Amino acid sequence: MSNAPLMPMATAVWLVENTTLTFKQIANFCKLHDVEVQGIADGEVAKGIKAYNPIISGQLTREEIELSSKDENRQLQIKSTDIEISNIEKKIKKYIPLSKRQDKPDSALWLIRQHTILKDSQIAKMVGITKNSVTSIRNKSYWNYNNLNPKDPVALNLFTQKDLIEAIEKAERRIKREKKQKQKGKERLSQQANN
Repeated sequence: MSNAPLMPMATAVWLVENTTLTFKQIANFCKLHDVEVQGIADGEVAKGIKAYNPIISGQLTREEIELSSKDENRQLQIKSTDIEISNIEKKIKKYIPLSKRQDKPDSALWLIRQHTILKDSQIAKMVGITKNSVTSIRNKSYWNYNNLNPKDPVALNLFTQKDLIEAIEKAERRIKREKKQKQKGKERLSQQANN
């Protein structure tokens, strides 16, 4: 990324109007040509552009401007920002065509039968249906239960194999945690009984 300020032309207008910096200093800071800055000062360039204060936006400090105003050879230094821009992509829900939406209950039934450790809420989130629907499919009280055919959701492209593996690993961790908590509870009860 270049070290130019935000809105370089508007910043140059503000610097020309409000400082005693040379045209060369302003041009170097704003990544403009000296002649453009001269044109701004003469009113021939940037007509109608509203001045943009680089001090308020945190790109320059008053001290930096004063130091450069006293020394014509000193370049203005843009203030580094602490803002970090993340490149992590957000997970976007992909569009599922109408023809595949009817496969969601079938996929939920497949997951219930193949991966019994998955919670209803996990299945609902992965397949894209409500938790109540998953619960009713599990209880065989779903309105269309007799017509459901278990179908692999990965093969139907409702989600990836990686998503399925992650969900199974999460369920396994949850089960281990619950077993540990039960064990601790039993140990506490036995200690209380012994005391």
